[in-house]
Amino acid sequence: MMTADALPSRSDFAGRLTDAAQAVAGILVAEYNAPATRSYLAPVLGPLSAGPRVVGELNEQLEDLLDEPLPATPVGLFALASYASALGWLTESLAELTAAVDTICTRAGLPAPESGIRTVSAPGEDEEGFDYCFNDAESAAIRTAAGAAGLEPDVYVDVLVGAVRAAAAITGACMEISTGLIEDAQYIVEEAASEVRIGEGPTSLPTLVRSLLARLETAQ
Repeated sequence: MMTADALPSRSDFAGRLTDAAQAVAGILVAEYNAPATRSYLAPVLGPLSAGPRVVGELNEQLEDLLDEPLPATPVGLFALASYASALGWLTESLAELTAAVDTICTRAGLPAPESGIRTVSAPGEDEEGFDYCFNDAESAAIRTAAGAAGLEPDVYVDVLVGAVRAAAAITGACMEISTGLIEDAQYIVEEAASEVRIGEGPTSLPTLVRSLLARLETAQ
């Protein structure tokens, strides 16, 4: 039987959450050069290349945590709930990114797995119905890039806009996940009393758990 001294401390749990937050944030600065023939994928290639690696690392860390004696203390359960929520949210967000990229590739004429993914918006129009306007220099750059990619200019704009939207979605998710993990780490170190009770009042739940519950309520 392990002694209390052998169990992870508050700082250990906070460190795990902080490390996870930094790993998730790192997805947003990952770089992956897109060839000219696929330049429209430039906004998403960094997250698409780094995301699976981060998910794998976080999953291994979670398995290591679960291999240890389960954190039966309220603080340990709080940290475990935060970590698991972050991993689940990131995995879901990367699956959505992959689906969006499949749709973009299909639109560009590249092979992509069959799925029920909605297509990107029509060329030249955003979700609110506003037309995209380009000046002469921008139009020339689009024609050049489209030519290198072997696409018509309107199709190139279509797939590029889809990539920008997908990149914005994964950026928003990673920022919220990373911020939530940091907030939970700070709560564990600075505010949480040792007798904190998980589930007694909304503030006793990890930030990401509360965010996920709010999203579910909004979806309903």
